[in-house]
Amino acid sequence: MQLSFYKYRGARAIILLHEMEMWRFLTVWHEAQEAGIALPATDDADYASWGALLRHVMRASRGYMTWICKVLELPDPKIRPTPEADVIEAEADEYLKHLIDRWRRPLADVPEERFYEPAYKSHWGSDYCIDSMLEHAVMHPIRHSFQLEELMMGKSK
Repeated sequence: MQLSFYKYRGARAIILLHEMEMWRFLTVWHEAQEAGIALPATDDADYASWGALLRHVMRASRGYMTWICKVLELPDPKIRPTPEADVIEAEADEYLKHLIDRWRRPLADVPEERFYEPAYKSHWGSDYCIDSMLEHAVMHPIRHSFQLEELMMGKSK
């Protein structure tokens, strides 16, 4: 384990869990694509293609940390824009390394109390404290991995 310099060990744990789940999602995404499964028919643009789904998960991860830094008035984490759907597969490993690197430092010096209060309005209109947004960021790739794993097992959504 790493990141021993975190003031709040709960944030450290979530940062490390996020890393693990993002790498796991990328692995599952590759497995599902290579298995030749069809993505579900939907009007959801995030499922329009394999590249769109991969971009969605990585772009969301970028968005969670930039939002957290903004509402906590921390410096911009300088996460590069997510590659477009038509090129993301070729850039996925490199971009994920960059994304994870940029996730590792911004919250290290934030005291535990700031993770719980106040709540802030998310981009989609729900209120989240920082701790709950971090948990959301961990669950997002887990949910998409689960969906792909079920598709590979022949189960529907």
